[in-house]
Amino acid sequence: MNKNKVLKNASWIIVNRVVQSVLGLFISMFTARYLGPSNYGVINYAASLVAFVTPIMYLGLSNILVQEFVNNPEKSGETIGTAITMSFVSAIVCIIGIASFAYITNANETETVLVCALYSILLIFQAVDLIQYWFQAKLLSKYTSIVSLIAYLFVSAYKIFLLVSGKSVYWFAISNAIDYMIIALALIIIYKKIDKSKLKFSFVRAKEMFSKSRHYIVSSLMVTIFAQTDRIMIKHMIGNSETGFYSAAVACASLTGFVFVAIIDSFRPLIFESKKISIQSYQKNMIRLYSVIIYLSLLQSLFITLLSKYIILILYGNAYMDSVPALRIIVWYTTFSYLGSVRNIWILAENKQKYLWIINLSGALCNVILNYILIPVWGICGASFASLATQIFTNVIVGYIINGIRPSNILMLKALDFKYIKEFIKTLR
Repeated sequence: MNKNKVLKNASWIIVNRVVQSVLGLFISMFTARYLGPSNYGVINYAASLVAFVTPIMYLGLSNILVQEFVNNPEKSGETIGTAITMSFVSAIVCIIGIASFAYITNANETETVLVCALYSILLIFQAVDLIQYWFQAKLLSKYTSIVSLIAYLFVSAYKIFLLVSGKSVYWFAISNAIDYMIIALALIIIYKKIDKSKLKFSFVRAKEMFSKSRHYIVSSLMVTIFAQTDRIMIKHMIGNSETGFYSAAVACASLTGFVFVAIIDSFRPLIFESKKISIQSYQKNMIRLYSVIIYLSLLQSLFITLLSKYIILILYGNAYMDSVPALRIIVWYTTFSYLGSVRNIWILAENKQKYLWIINLSGALCNVILNYILIPVWGICGASFASLATQIFTNVIVGYIINGIRPSNILMLKALDFKYIKEFIKTLR
C-alpha cells in the first residue's frame, strides 16, 4: 500500500463527489426554492432526527470496520454479514423510535410526522451500506464511486421529475432512501464478484466487533448531538423557516466537504498499515494528514466567507438571504470538525477508544448549553457561534485537558509546519 495508491483512491472519491456536488447544487437550488424555507426546514428537521439515531443504528461498527478488514482479511464475508445483520436490526428499532418521537413532539403537525417517518426509511439501506468499508480497506473506491454516481444520477432525475410534476414534500422525503438502496444492492453484487466470500452472521464475530465498536456508540451519539441539536432546537424554539435558513447556511459551509472526506478515508488504511511497520512512518502519515486538512479547510473557509452573500443568492435566492450572517460564522467550524475526524483515526490506531465518550460528552453538553443560551438572543447566528465554539473546545482544547490524547495534539501542532503540506503537494505532481 503506497502513497500513489492512496492518491488514486482519493481521486476516484473526489471526482465522484465533484460530479455529485455540481448536480447537487442545481437540484438543491431548485428544491429549496420550490419547497420554500418552511418545507425545506421540515425536510432538514427530519434529516437531523435521522442523523441523531444513525450512531445507534451503526452500533459504532462504521468506525472499526476498515481496521477489521485490514487485520482479518480472511474473515471479510463473516465480518460484513455480521455487521449488516446487527445494523439492520438496530435500524428497525431506530425507525420506530423516530416515528414515535416525531408524533409526541409534533402532535399537531401531521405533515412533519409523516415526513420524518418516510425519511427514516433510509436507515434500512444505510445498514447494508456498511459494505462500503471493505472497498475502503482495499483501496477500491472506484467501485463505490461509480455506483454512488449512478445512484445519484437516478435520484437527481427522480427529484427533477418531482419538481416538474409539482409533487408534495412527502415525495422528497423518500428520495434519500432510494439513493442508499441502489448503492447498497449494487455494492453487494460487486463484492460477491470480487471476493466471493459468503456473507454470513456469526455470534462470536458479533461479540468480538461489538467489544470494540461499543465505545463509539455513545461517543458518536454525542458528536451527533452537537452536530444536529442546533437544527432541532431552532425548529422548536424559533420555527420551520429559521430551520430552513440555518440548514442552507450549513449546506453551503459543507460544499467542499467531500474533498476532506475523500482524503481522510484514503489515508485511513495507509495509517493503519504504517502503524504495523514503524512508529516514525505512522506518525509522519498522521502529521501529513493533519497538515492537509488544516490548510485546505482554512482556505475554503476564507473563500466561502468572502463570497457568502453571492453563494446564498446564487444557490438559494433572495428568500434565503437571512442565511448569510450564519454562514459567515459557521463555515469556520469545518476546520475543527475535520480535525476531530483525523484524531479519531489516531484514537483507534492507539486503542484509546475509552476516551471517546468523555470527549464527545463534553462537546455535546457544551453545544446544548450554548445553543440554549444563544439561540433566543442571536437566533441562527447564535446557533452558528455555538457550533464553532463547540468544535474548537472538543477537538482542540479537550486534547490538552485529557493526558491520554495529548500526543495527538502534539502531532496536530507539528502539522502546522508548512513543509508537510508542501510534501503532499509534491506527491500530486
